[in-house]
Amino acid sequence: MKELGQLLWAAQGITSDWGGRSAPSAGATYPLEIYVVAGNVENLQTGLYQYLPQGHSLKLISNVDLRNQLTAAAFGQHMIKNAPATIVIAADFARTTRRYGNRGIMYVHIEVGHSGQNIYLQAEALDLGTVAIGAFDEKQVKNLLGIKENPLYIMPVGRKGEK
Repeated sequence: MKELGQLLWAAQGITSDWGGRSAPSAGATYPLEIYVVAGNVENLQTGLYQYLPQGHSLKLISNVDLRNQLTAAAFGQHMIKNAPATIVIAADFARTTRRYGNRGIMYVHIEVGHSGQNIYLQAEALDLGTVAIGAFDEKQVKNLLGIKENPLYIMPVGRKGEK
């Protein structure tokens, strides 16, 4: 749980009194929402969670193990099913496009890259493995998780060498 907390902080954690976060955001619009599909995390019930940067906490959305369905939505990429936790990064594009118009779409994609890179770096520092998965059915993932944001990355996380 401590390691997962550190990964989530790296993705979107609060780093300043005014609410700045660990990943840069165009105009501090912070369009990203971070979800966790947990299956085998010590001291964490199996289920779907939303990361809440304010308070650095998790909000339980569902206590159903979604790993098999998420694997199917990602065209059978088995590392999702086998991962103790999978981070899903989703975006509310309107948060950024309200300020920047259509250019905001590009800014959101840049931001998800920053956040994903932070997860990679933190995973490496913790001797964990991850991979950024972009090959998935967006509508299926959105419906499975019951979220309003658009999923952009799926990042299963686990111990290196475990299958």
